[in-house]
Amino acid sequence: MSVSDSPDRGGRLSAELIAVGTELLLGDSVDTNSGWISGRLAEIGVDVFRHMTVGDNVQRLASAVREAAARADAVIVTGGLGPTQDDLTRDAVALVAGVALERRPELVAYVTEYFAARGREMPERNLVQADMPAGARVLSPVGTAAGFAVAVQAATVYCVPGVPAEMRAMIAGDVIPELSRRRGAGSTVSRVIRTAGMSESGVAELCSPIVRRLDETQGATIAFLASRGETRVRVTVSAASRDQALALTDPVVDEIVDLLGAGVTGIDDEGVEHAVARQLMAAKQTLAVAESITGGCVGGRLVSVPGASDWFRGGVIVYATDLKATLAGVDQAVLDAHGPVSEEAAAALAVGVRQRLRADVGLGVVGVAGPTTQNGKPVGTVCLAVGLEDAPSATQTLQLPSWGRTELQEFAGSFALDFLRRQLAERA
Repeated sequence: MSVSDSPDRGGRLSAELIAVGTELLLGDSVDTNSGWISGRLAEIGVDVFRHMTVGDNVQRLASAVREAAARADAVIVTGGLGPTQDDLTRDAVALVAGVALERRPELVAYVTEYFAARGREMPERNLVQADMPAGARVLSPVGTAAGFAVAVQAATVYCVPGVPAEMRAMIAGDVIPELSRRRGAGSTVSRVIRTAGMSESGVAELCSPIVRRLDETQGATIAFLASRGETRVRVTVSAASRDQALALTDPVVDEIVDLLGAGVTGIDDEGVEHAVARQLMAAKQTLAVAESITGGCVGGRLVSVPGASDWFRGGVIVYATDLKATLAGVDQAVLDAHGPVSEEAAAALAVGVRQRLRADVGLGVVGVAGPTTQNGKPVGTVCLAVGLEDAPSATQTLQLPSWGRTELQEFAGSFALDFLRRQLAERA
């Protein structure tokens, strides 16, 4: 059986993904490849049923590949194709396929030329990257690691490098086109409604009538995803074509947007920072931010929006208390009377940064990241303020759970941007 004529099961193609590397199991690295691959497979209507992570061990990897191949039409293995002793994917897949490794002369020439073109001496060890399971089809190499595809039982096993850039090139250039041909007509589309200031459970409760209706008609599936203080609602539909899938998806998206109202910040990749951008551009206003606890998180998200230079003046990170006065112009008397973590200090930051950076709107963010209390304020205290010219500053104090520093900073950034969004909406 060739690698392109494996029988499809149940009318739809199924896939399982295996990430290889002991470093993934130890927590030294994070597998981002599987999520990216799943997204690309969903776009062409291939169902992904499992993600697995396996360490650098031939027998365990062979067992994982064998089990996945027994269940799925396609198995995609990432990693383990390098030149070192712990790169064992070639050996494991050859073992499962019941074939020997063979050195491909064309790959020997490719790897040799790869090093020569860069003026580097090639270690002899790199020649193992020219070894392929007998009968395997070589995928277009990007770096020194060539990928390959081989039939195992009724499945096709695709092996690609773990380096993200190389993996993406092979998946997009070889694997997706082949699976698209095998899949035939059909597409799966996911649209995402993004919200802020609403809990995952609250959003799910509001949407429950729509979920029940769609479950009965099997017209679409809805999932709720919480991340750093924001909740996303994903609507997924499969149909004969992308246009047909969109035609079924868009009415559901519109219904959910109307239902969630002011909590919605955007669609698909547009988060709360994009909503702020739209508001400022519509009002022809500019923004400046002064951050303490978030350490630049807010500014970083704002400048991720294309065209941010049209409305974002900039920001200052005033982590040390004395810098709140020297950089952002906060009156020392405010800091002495109320402390650096207070609504008064946040309001003074919002006004000061707006004036110093010559912006129309100022945002101030202060808080306690830990590990201990500050001026009697517990870890997780966050004070926010929005200041506009000729208007009193709006302030808010939050008490967030005492997560780790990074999580606390990310959540504080999300809440700060949503507070700004809501204040701009009120004053529009």
